[in-house]
Amino acid sequence: MIHPTAVVDSVLPDDVQIGPYAVIGPEVQFGKDVRIGPHAYIMGPAFIGDSVSIGPSAVIGTDPQDLKYSGERTEVIIGSGTVIREFANINRGTVESGRTVIGSDCLVMAYVHIAHDCIIGDKVILANTVNMAGHVEIGSYVTIGGVVPIHQFVRIGEHAMIGGGYRVSKDVPPFVLAGGAPLGVLALNRIGLRRKGFSQERLDSLDRAFRYLFREDGTLTSKASGLLEDMNTSDDVRQLADFIISSSRGVIS
Repeated sequence: MIHPTAVVDSVLPDDVQIGPYAVIGPEVQFGKDVRIGPHAYIMGPAFIGDSVSIGPSAVIGTDPQDLKYSGERTEVIIGSGTVIREFANINRGTVESGRTVIGSDCLVMAYVHIAHDCIIGDKVILANTVNMAGHVEIGSYVTIGGVVPIHQFVRIGEHAMIGGGYRVSKDVPPFVLAGGAPLGVLALNRIGLRRKGFSQERLDSLDRAFRYLFREDGTLTSKASGLLEDMNTSDDVRQLADFIISSSRGVIS
């Protein structure tokens, strides 16, 4: 299961498959049924979950590209079922959080860069050449199109979808479809939410909140605060309103 040209300096489970010329450094822990492609380069401390697939020439667990980094012990964690395609690059964390985390069942396509201290939820899709700066947070079920740069400390809420080729410099609320230059909220991500099993009642509730927040007069924060004060506000809408109020970078609109 390990090609004779691979260089391995960690203890491996019996069912791990490692391709030609791959390099596995010390302190890399693997779950079950992990597949590593040829020329992949993985350094620890790192944990690779069950059934993870890592493509050819992917680079995982290298030092963060941060001038403040001074060799502290940090790690990268990749959840089970995640697929990382060829030439993707994932750095460990810095002392600020200590880790870079990718959730379960994600698809990280070719040439994606995930910088230090990024936190990515479950079932996230990052298309080719998405480039994330440090400390980015992405909620579960997010889809990001190709060739998208994401500014440091940006947050992207759950179930959001961002079109390819657009620059993300502010927080992107959950449940929305975003695009344009400068990036703005285009619509509620109704098709994506329906595919994820949202009922018509949940969609209608979010649609009313979306129109109120992003199409009517007034500041986003004041309108979001009003939604939170309403006892009849649904859990989905509360999540949307909370995200807006808690933003420190500002929210696209």
